[in-house]
Amino acid sequence: MFSQTVEYALRAVVHLAYEAPDARTTAQIAEATQVPKDYLAKILQHLSKQGIVATQRGVGGGVSLAKDPVDLTILDVVLAVEPESVKRTLTCPLGLKTHGARLCPLHKRLDDAVALVEQAFGKTTLAEILAEPSDSVPLCEADDAQALKLRKK
Repeated sequence: MFSQTVEYALRAVVHLAYEAPDARTTAQIAEATQVPKDYLAKILQHLSKQGIVATQRGVGGGVSLAKDPVDLTILDVVLAVEPESVKRTLTCPLGLKTHGARLCPLHKRLDDAVALVEQAFGKTTLAEILAEPSDSVPLCEADDAQALKLRKK
């Protein structure tokens, strides 16, 4: 349902949330998230333009989250890289004059599905994802997850 770009952007911001407030290079993020470095660089540009990540050139520079994970939703990330993936259908996409704003049953159901996704993603913050109890920590093998927990203490 969502593109590889959305998946990669979400991986990157989750990784940066784990590393916050420290900055990471594009190469470090690419390695940790298994996203091709050149593709990641383009995604990070979109995220930067939308104020989700901050970039700093030079020694000690890199990419970091520009927002606190408590204030950053999955929807924010999706809208930053691919806003059309959660585009609502407000009028007949076929342009049928007799339909106008009254969607047919097909387009109504499609719009309802997008509305549910938009609502769920808009309510879910990165902080919630990081705090959710699970045996599977995002982007980490079990040993890495244990090391991460120890480092955060």
